[in-house]
Amino acid sequence: MNEVANASINTFGPSPKADFETPSDQLITLTYGQLQGLIEAAIRPLQDEIAQLQEELASLEKVQDTLSDNQLIQLRLINELKEKASHGSPATTKKTIDHIDELHRLMIEEKTQQVSVAKAARLLGISKERMRQLKPLILKDDRFEIGWASVAGRKGAVIRIHKFL
Repeated sequence: MNEVANASINTFGPSPKADFETPSDQLITLTYGQLQGLIEAAIRPLQDEIAQLQEELASLEKVQDTLSDNQLIQLRLINELKEKASHGSPATTKKTIDHIDELHRLMIEEKTQQVSVAKAARLLGISKERMRQLKPLILKDDRFEIGWASVAGRKGAVIRIHKFL
């Protein structure tokens, strides 16, 4: 009876082999084409995701450009309304017209596409405050455009000439 018990214990399931390797330790052989196919299959979803993110980024940049343009238009309208509400349009004197004409001439001579309000004041030899007073008249002049630009990390108003746009 002892022999029957030993025989049944010994036949209980397969016996482990001495040279058994786990699947992660096994050596496999792949051709170059197979390896390349596996790598391409692994990379393809990442490439698709990058393409999708680039499309989304382009879309967001387009929206941001539209928002910036709208903000500029709103600022112009607000300035016009403030000007009309406070004291009507500023008086255009001979001296004022001369300043604007001189600014245009100097910018063309220097081939400068845009200048800040401070630089425009320096070019004309007038104060920045006086230059700020001229801004509404410059906006009405078809030769100029006033916009926003970042210079040295700070946003500010710039005067541009339409000829260079």
